[in-house]
Amino acid sequence: MKKYIISIGVVILLFISYFIIDSLLFDGIKPKSINQNGFQANYFAKPNIKNKTAIILLGGSQWGNYWSEQFASKDFVGLSLPYTGNDNLPKLPEEIPLEYFKKAIIWLKKQPEVNPNKIIVMGASRNSELALILGSTFPKLINGVIAYSPSSVSWSNTVLPYNSDTIKASWKYKGYAIPYIPMNKISGENFSKINSLEYWTIGLKKQDYLENAIIKVEKINGPILLFSGKNDAVWPSSIMANMIEKRLYDNHFKYPCKNIQYENAGHLISRNPDSNSDTSERVGKMTINNKVYEFDFGGTMNGDNTAKKLAKVEVLNFINSL
Repeated sequence: MKKYIISIGVVILLFISYFIIDSLLFDGIKPKSINQNGFQANYFAKPNIKNKTAIILLGGSQWGNYWSEQFASKDFVGLSLPYTGNDNLPKLPEEIPLEYFKKAIIWLKKQPEVNPNKIIVMGASRNSELALILGSTFPKLINGVIAYSPSSVSWSNTVLPYNSDTIKASWKYKGYAIPYIPMNKISGENFSKINSLEYWTIGLKKQDYLENAIIKVEKINGPILLFSGKNDAVWPSSIMANMIEKRLYDNHFKYPCKNIQYENAGHLISRNPDSNSDTSERVGKMTINNKVYEFDFGGTMNGDNTAKKLAKVEVLNFINSL
């Protein structure tokens, strides 16, 4: 009995010691897991802060958690918001209801740490498309947009090889599809490498669909920050950033729009700015019909790393100016 009590005591001591050591060694901000009110997210905020700008990181995952913690460390609030893949979330990024994000925004505005009039959405690549769509759909809820490697249009679900074969909208609101450019599923055919840039560039030439699919960015109720690499080989992000800027100008957009384009940079400029390893891999891979194909990210490692660090400074300045 005595040995049993000693054993229990040792276990309790080790358990307590673990948490003490963990709290001493961990210098970041631990997230609060949210799985209620119709959405899932990781919520990052320092204790005892009030009325701060909040940034929603669309897509969540490691990228969203990194940026959310970075923002929280600067006395902002970060919400890393996934919308596919997790339990009780859609398996594929297609016909995603915008109401899901609206619920998250409304919840976020009610938090004491958050200034309800300073909500920013941030996304990269396809999630930049989503960020701009959300900003234009919910101008009363969103006060600014940050878009890395942006899209100026909404695309169909079939742009990804693992999505379903039937062409559908990527996004829906009130049961209706957000207008999109329909795309045949990308294919490698007889080549070992895919020209991803050509695939998207051809899509932008579909004039019959382009006008309806263009994101109505002029409806966004706040400033916009765009980043792109001039050597993006995944899709024409610089061209689409210019399309966004021109549309804003043509519609007499009343807020600032900063369209920053980096030399020698590719599609990976949204990755962790504090890590050079994120851009050491210059080629991506995708599996189509059980065959693995390569595609280029574009840019150079030095170009990407320089762009990432410069962009991070711009992001923080943008948030501070809101």
